Amino acid sequence: MTEYKSEKEKMIAGELYFSADPELVAARKFAREQMALINGPQTTEVRSQLLKETLGTTGEHVYIEPIFSFDYGTNIHVGANFYANFNCTFLDVCPIVIGDNCMFGPNVQLYTATHPLHPVKRNSGLENGKPITIGDNVWLGGGVVVAPGVTLGDNVVVGAGAVVTKSFPDNVVIGGNPARVIKEIDLEETKDSLTQQRQLIDSVDSQIVQLLEKRMTAVSKIAEIKGQSGKQVLDSSREQQVLEKVGDRVVNPDYQATIVETFKDVMKHSRAYQKAKLEKGEAE
Repeated sequence: MTEYKSEKEKMIAGELYFSADPELVAARKFAREQMALINGPQTTEVRSQLLKETLGTTGEHVYIEPIFSFDYGTNIHVGANFYANFNCTFLDVCPIVIGDNCMFGPNVQLYTATHPLHPVKRNSGLENGKPITIGDNVWLGGGVVVAPGVTLGDNVVVGAGAVVTKSFPDNVVIGGNPARVIKEIDLEETKDSLTQQRQLIDSVDSQIVQLLEKRMTAVSKIAEIKGQSGKQVLDSSREQQVLEKVGDRVVNPDYQATIVETFKDVMKHSRAYQKAKLEKGEAE
């Protein structure tokens, strides 16, 4: 006895199906409604929550910048710590499975959708697809296109603008059109990862010190203005506005609370500096 399959089941299985099927039309309509919400002026937290509600499955800390486009959303499965930059398109008529710790540049396009080569079948409205699977720790540069049926292994890096038409194993850098292996990644060569990260922090700290000095120059001038006008050092509404702006500018929601608290400390010490400067001015 022949097993009956719905058009949706055929689609997900990679078989020929009719996209005009009412169930699929309704699913695409719902997906567009969800896209409108996801791509609206949402906060980081709300957009992340909408993504978790719309996609098939997600890990923790998933964030995709607008404009994010997809066919159904329910066939997209994303691991933990995923970030995609602006204007990404995932055509998910078949499953798109993305591992943990992956990041995509802007304009990345994942296409599972395809069509019959024979013109009669193609013109009849029949379509089909092939799944895309992406491993852990994969970085896709801006403008990368991944064709139907491609599998990328763990730790793969894809150069900007590459068109990936075939599968590649773990630990390679690929690029070009069609994409080819540029080099292999030797994980052993990353000798002392702790030292590398500390060196990165030292470099970032140097930049932060310069910016904090610039900030303190502005703080000092504000103290002078307040002293002349008799204004209080603490302006609660202004500080709240600053903290809200800081929170909105943080891209990775996992860092938001820590960065906001850091700015609270910065402003606390800035107030102490202003107070001391004003008291010194009064004493003189």
